[in-house]
Amino acid sequence: MRAWQVGDVMTGDVVSVAGETPYRQVVDAVLRHGISAVPVVDADRRVLGVVSEADLLHKIEHSGHPQQRRIFVGRRDRDAREKADALLARDLMTAPAVTTHADAPLPAAARTMAREQVKRLPVLDDLGRLVGIVTRSDLLRVHLRSDTEIRMDVIQEVLRRVLAVRDGLVSVQVRDGAVTLTGRLDQRTDVEVAGRLTTRISGVVRVVNEISYDLDDQAPAPDPVR
Repeated sequence: MRAWQVGDVMTGDVVSVAGETPYRQVVDAVLRHGISAVPVVDADRRVLGVVSEADLLHKIEHSGHPQQRRIFVGRRDRDAREKADALLARDLMTAPAVTTHADAPLPAAARTMAREQVKRLPVLDDLGRLVGIVTRSDLLRVHLRSDTEIRMDVIQEVLRRVLAVRDGLVSVQVRDGAVTLTGRLDQRTDVEVAGRLTTRISGVVRVVNEISYDLDDQAPAPDPVR
């Protein structure tokens, strides 16, 4: 059973800049293409870092405010000041970049974004070269799948291929991505597997498992009669 991966939703035509790209050209790339960040790459398309709008805004934030000598300067303030003075992409970028791979599952990419507090991830191939970029909105595309597509995946991948359930034993209804399973199977384990695998189908937002069973194969064995 194949769930959607980063490669299924990423943008492959990535706008990127070299480390020597001047500040104003980086701004031009961001505004002209309507994006919020650009990866910085070397000659082999390996990602060195990412320049975001936040990195670029430091120059405006500190404009007209000369640096004051202070005994204690926090790391964040120091980094902001350095980026405000930077003229090239390599000095503007945030590094190392938080990245992912095209074969990464969508939930893993979403967890990485949440953990690292980033809005996009450069996508790398097996040699570490830039092949795409995936954003938060890209990850949401999986929930644009139609109910019909989701229903067919549950029937084909879960019921037929994994559990070998005969047609007609289990009914699958899908509405707005919510799946309801009804019917009857032989064993409790099969019922639970059906529900668990259905949650992994791309685009499913909720599963209501109402399948009943004939045998509770998970019940503890009775004590032997002494």
